[in-house]
Amino acid sequence: MPGQPGPALQRREAVTFDQSVGSVDAIVAGRFVLRPIRVSDAGLVALYASDPRVAEATRSIPHPLPPGAVEAFIARAMSGETRGTIWAMDGAATGLSELLGIISLKPMEARKSGGGQSEIGFWVAPQMWNTGIASEAVRALVAANPLGDRTLFAEVFQDNPGSAKVLTNCGFEYLGDAETFSVARGARVPIWTYIRKMG
Repeated sequence: MPGQPGPALQRREAVTFDQSVGSVDAIVAGRFVLRPIRVSDAGLVALYASDPRVAEATRSIPHPLPPGAVEAFIARAMSGETRGTIWAMDGAATGLSELLGIISLKPMEARKSGGGQSEIGFWVAPQMWNTGIASEAVRALVAANPLGDRTLFAEVFQDNPGSAKVLTNCGFEYLGDAETFSVARGARVPIWTYIRKMG
């Protein structure tokens, strides 16, 4: 049935934990799985991240995408420092693309025993816009809360109301207006900021 997890997803636990590296291995998110980035993702990451519509909706993706940028991103995502905080949205088990987008948590402070604060960020391949993929990914990551955060923050450019809707639909509350620099746009851009208290 369309939209239902296939047998491969039904057999998986909602969250698996890789104790050897102390990070979440996979999170089931509706029609796809959030899994760690791998080297084989480079081609699709390059394809989507080089699209100006994707790059200009982020703070940090440059446009045009310089040589080596994707490889550096993947190496960083797989390193000990950020391992377990950046996931690929992988729909291969349900007949979707192996890479639908990227979602991440960026810790905002040193981790404490009572949990901390992280900023959630995401981008989705343009052909998957307006399909609910981003909402499923954010909802699953919030539910899993793999870093044990007390609070999640997010921001979206004010000319991207679709991403703002994703956040509010996933329980984030509007916090205020601000500005941030977009590398792809080469300018400061007005943003809306959001907060979600956990637990």
